Amino acid sequence: MKKYRAVQALAAVVPLAALALGAPAASASPSRGFSHRFLHACAAPAPGHAACGAILNELVGPDGKPVKTTTVSGYGPANLQAAYNLPSSTAGSGQTVAIVDAYSDPSAASDLSTYRSHFGLPTCSYGASATSCLRIVNQNGGTSLPRSNGGWAQEESLDLDMVSAVCPNCHIILVEASSSALTNLGAAVNEAAKLGATEISNSYGGSESSSDTKYDTTYYDHPGIAVTASTGDSGYGVEYPAASPYVTAAGGTTLNDSNGTYSETAWSGAGSGCSAYDPQPSWQSSVSNISSVCGNRAVADVSADANPNTGVAVYDSTRYQGLSGWLVFGGTSVASPVIASTYALAGGEPAGYSGAAYAYANASHLHDVTSGSTGSCGTDLCNAGTGWDGPTGLGSPNGTGAF
Repeated sequence: MKKYRAVQALAAVVPLAALALGAPAASASPSRGFSHRFLHACAAPAPGHAACGAILNELVGPDGKPVKTTTVSGYGPANLQAAYNLPSSTAGSGQTVAIVDAYSDPSAASDLSTYRSHFGLPTCSYGASATSCLRIVNQNGGTSLPRSNGGWAQEESLDLDMVSAVCPNCHIILVEASSSALTNLGAAVNEAAKLGATEISNSYGGSESSSDTKYDTTYYDHPGIAVTASTGDSGYGVEYPAASPYVTAAGGTTLNDSNGTYSETAWSGAGSGCSAYDPQPSWQSSVSNISSVCGNRAVADVSADANPNTGVAVYDSTRYQGLSGWLVFGGTSVASPVIASTYALAGGEPAGYSGAAYAYANASHLHDVTSGSTGSCGTDLCNAGTGWDGPTGLGSPNGTGAF
């Protein structure tokens, strides 16, 4: 387990606010008679489709019903910025982070405004103009949005809030695919690139298939644009599009805060492993931890907080699974927009590099996460250790030097 103290100006860390009846944000045992349960925002996907990865950390009362609270809990912007030593207050201008998800979040703009106002972030104007801070379009770039879906709405709120938390000076494009089909989500990725995104975050995943190598070049190969994807939340095993060699696969950690000193271990739910179909990119073949256990594309590449027990604060007013308002979420759905936004703070994908190649060439600028596991495979594919490992990749951000 790596420990490190935040040293930047924003290291005035906001402590995790207490949940109802004094229970900290899922990082300690709740009060007597109360418990936590974790609810996936999206159901398991059908073949050819993807599921969003947001995981709700819900406080449950003695009667087994969710506890409604207006208390804001979970990590906020100051925590993430301090933990990862990010220049969030001074960088990011001129960058546009695109969020790609399925279906529509009908209150996305107003919910984002609530989040940013609560945490004292700059106002993000919503409009159709290319100069607007927030734009929302369908997978074809139009303003006729798909039908709403409560689970994907939670995912969209999570993604928008994480971009705001890490890169408050960035512009944001939310591209809503018509459905969770990988072809529609891929079309939305292409539209994001067409609209001028400098980074594209994909907090979703589905089973690998023989179609993946075709989808790689059809949807995820965008030179000059940093594309990130969540590795999944079911532990050891590989999802797509995280397996694509054209994306940076974002794995997951447990991020603990002890009075401003942060430490991370691999989160047991983070997806990791060796792809069944996608070839190994050149920037992985020289890494002995990878080449000794995997002949194809290995995931993850880098990582960030994902454990719902150390989750992040999110505001979503679309009622779903019995709750709305201030919520706490985890999942590698947190990590993908965090990593995409870190690329934005660094000024976008470095020229001449593709996928996660730059991170592999600059791994010394990452926090190496060396303990924890996502399964019992017995190798670096599921066990965190020194250098690259499946659950956390090369590590988590320590500034922007690896991006």
